[in-house]
Amino acid sequence: MSSSSGTDASYEEEDEENSNYAHFRDCLSTTLLRPPPTTQHQHPTKSRRRGKATTKPNSSSSLTTGNRVEDAAELAEFTDYLATEIFENLPQDLQDLDYRSWRDSQGLQSQYALPLTTSSLAELNLPPHVTETLETYNLIATPDDSGQSTLLPSSPESFLLPIITAYLEPLITPPPATTATRTEACEICGRWWINLSYHHLIPRFVHDKVVKRGWHRKEDLQNVAWLCGACHRFVHQFRGHEDLARDYYTVDLLLEDEQVQKWAKWVGKMRWKGGGGRRRVLK
Repeated sequence: MSSSSGTDASYEEEDEENSNYAHFRDCLSTTLLRPPPTTQHQHPTKSRRRGKATTKPNSSSSLTTGNRVEDAAELAEFTDYLATEIFENLPQDLQDLDYRSWRDSQGLQSQYALPLTTSSLAELNLPPHVTETLETYNLIATPDDSGQSTLLPSSPESFLLPIITAYLEPLITPPPATTATRTEACEICGRWWINLSYHHLIPRFVHDKVVKRGWHRKEDLQNVAWLCGACHRFVHQFRGHEDLARDYYTVDLLLEDEQVQKWAKWVGKMRWKGGGGRRRVLK
């Protein structure tokens, strides 16, 4: 496809061609949504997807504050820029990954077996400008930080470890027994223009325990909610497995909690360039 027009329409059409890009962008945004461990981030100038992006820090503006994100639109623009720079430099088999290709490739299963380690990502060979961008925006430690105490990831591989893990998990996981409950929008934040994956409302790690203790019937264990990546990650950070199984085993119970309501209201403001685009459900 030609990218010469540079319009929002061509942007959305290109996104449609490789739907894994939006999923990767969502995984990246989940990491960027976390409060930074050190200094504030800056943002690059506006750039078009598939275009030749440049990074020009603006010291008068920041992406994050001590509380969370200051400007959802600004963060969305920065996330789109950084996701493009990284995703387009991933190996093609990772860009095109789905459950079938994973199932049929021993090479992929060997190289990217979960849990990932930084050595698993050693072959990514990201270009220098990606590393420079991560350093510029204080997302990884710089060579000047050597020997100093820092909470920042020490390398691009360390930074990408949770992102690539989150990217792989829904793509390589067999689909649930039924997709009859699938929704068109995230059941927490209501965003319909973003990828969804299924969340077991009763976490699989405690299935045996909850049945033995009589908290739930065996037939309820496969109940799922359809969530965007950011809300999916939030739920698992919000409460532990047993608390979720005992007290938050339906979407309605989750949405009754004030902390979930505040999160849903805030993250619902995150909207990518070009508006809606496709609706893709990860299986």
